[in-house]
Amino acid sequence: MSEPTAGQPGARRGRKHIVPDAGAGPVARFACALLDLKREAGDPSYDRMRTELGAAASKSALSAATRGRGAPSWPTTWEFVRSLAVTGLGRDEETVRREWLARWEEAAGEATDSIDRPGAGERTSSADGPSPAPEPLAADPAISAPEAPPAAHPTSPVPEPVPAADPAISAPAFAAEPAAGKTRRWGSIAVAATVLVVLGLVAAVVVLATPSSRDKEAAAPHYPLPGDSSGFGGDGLPGDVTFPDGAKARYGQTFTKIWRLKNTGSVPWRSRYLQVAGGTTVLCPSPPRVPVPDAEPGQLVEVSVPVTPTGTGVCHVLWKMVDERGALVFPDRTGIFYQVTVSVE
Repeated sequence: MSEPTAGQPGARRGRKHIVPDAGAGPVARFACALLDLKREAGDPSYDRMRTELGAAASKSALSAATRGRGAPSWPTTWEFVRSLAVTGLGRDEETVRREWLARWEEAAGEATDSIDRPGAGERTSSADGPSPAPEPLAADPAISAPEAPPAAHPTSPVPEPVPAADPAISAPAFAAEPAAGKTRRWGSIAVAATVLVVLGLVAAVVVLATPSSRDKEAAAPHYPLPGDSSGFGGDGLPGDVTFPDGAKARYGQTFTKIWRLKNTGSVPWRSRYLQVAGGTTVLCPSPPRVPVPDAEPGQLVEVSVPVTPTGTGVCHVLWKMVDERGALVFPDRTGIFYQVTVSVE
């Protein structure tokens, strides 16, 4: 069922959304483009974009993306566009993604450039070079060097010479440190120095043995792996084992969605998972990640996920394969999904 438009009975009430001025800059133009897409899809509410069209972003994030005050993040932009253009209007997901990613990168890049430019009144370097240093002030002839003190008056008394120190009254002599004390003191210093050296060596070994973030990044595999591939179903069997697209589910009753996947490449699958990548996760909550059984090339496996609907309507959730670190194994694939209709009957 589509939502009523403004002016019709049942139309949405509330504060009117302020449309940004497209001439105000790249971010405002991008926000206007998002609003145009929203109107083209029937101008659904942000609640409906989340619950029925599967936008995996908050209402505030979706609304802020169309205000033109700041560039939205790419994940928020993609959930906004995917729910309207792909789920709502039925367009090709990969084509939509490429088109809007290019538009988002252009808007975000232009916005960053405008921020980096110096504004009016800012001080910048000149072609003539830095301003010359101020010249030193000339000496004031009225301020002359102080005159030398006058010579001592011939009648001034001559100070008496200080008597020499009495050799009989000398500084107190300190007793020589015993040889045993010196030995103990130097022994303690040697032990402390040895301990410090050992601790330094241990710390160096720990630092060298601990992999740095750059080493970890270099050791991480870069996907997709050469020869790695997957298929939805196979060997004459469908990919949906249970609850195919359009199946019915009951409100509040847990159902188990099962997919059948085939390792169609030459790379064994080890420690892989299916992870939620978007959709109506509020309507149909489930574990965010479920394991994929290890599979040799050519082997079929089944992956299951329990789902407990918390409302009624169309439940559409997208999943993608990841490794144990959460990295996308097939970054260029759109993933798999399930779509059921939840009702109270």
